Amino acid sequence: MPRKNSFSADNQQERLKTANWIVGFTDGEGCFTVSVFKNPTTKSGWQIFPEFVVTQGKKSLPALELMKQFFNCGIITINKRHDNHKEHLYRYCVRNLKDLEEVILPFFRKNSLRTAKERDFKIFAQVTELMREQAHLKPSGFKKIVQMISQMNRKKIRQL
Repeated sequence: MPRKNSFSADNQQERLKTANWIVGFTDGEGCFTVSVFKNPTTKSGWQIFPEFVVTQGKKSLPALELMKQFFNCGIITINKRHDNHKEHLYRYCVRNLKDLEEVILPFFRKNSLRTAKERDFKIFAQVTELMREQAHLKPSGFKKIVQMISQMNRKKIRQL
C-alpha cells in the first residue's frame, strides 16, 4: 500500500484511477526481476537482487515521476543512450527490500496485474519473503530461489 500522504489527491476516486493506471502501466512497461550476481564480499560469493522496474523514454518521464510520487519510494535514474535512438531512457526502480515488502508487494497484491507479469509478481513476492526469512543465506534456500527465478521473465536456469 502506498505510504500515507504519498499522493496529493485527497479524492479516493482519483487515487483509485491512479492505482488502476499504475497496474495497467506496469502490465505494459514494468518488470519484477530478481538478479543473481557474483559478489566476493558475501559469504556465499553470490548476491540476490530483487527489484521492481519501469522504464520509459524521456518524453514519458512524468509517468515515472507520478509512480514515484504515488509509492513514495524508489529512485529514477537515467540511462544515457549512445546508439541511434533519439532519447535517453529513464528507469523508476525500487530495490530496497523494506520498500518492496511494505509498499510494492501490498499494492500489487491488492491491485492484481492482468498479464503474464502476475505470475512473475507472485514468484517475486515469494523470493522477497524467503529473503526476509534469510533463506538466501543458506545453500538450500539460495538454490531454491535460483530455481524459482529461472521461471520468471522467460529466463533459463542459470548454472552457478
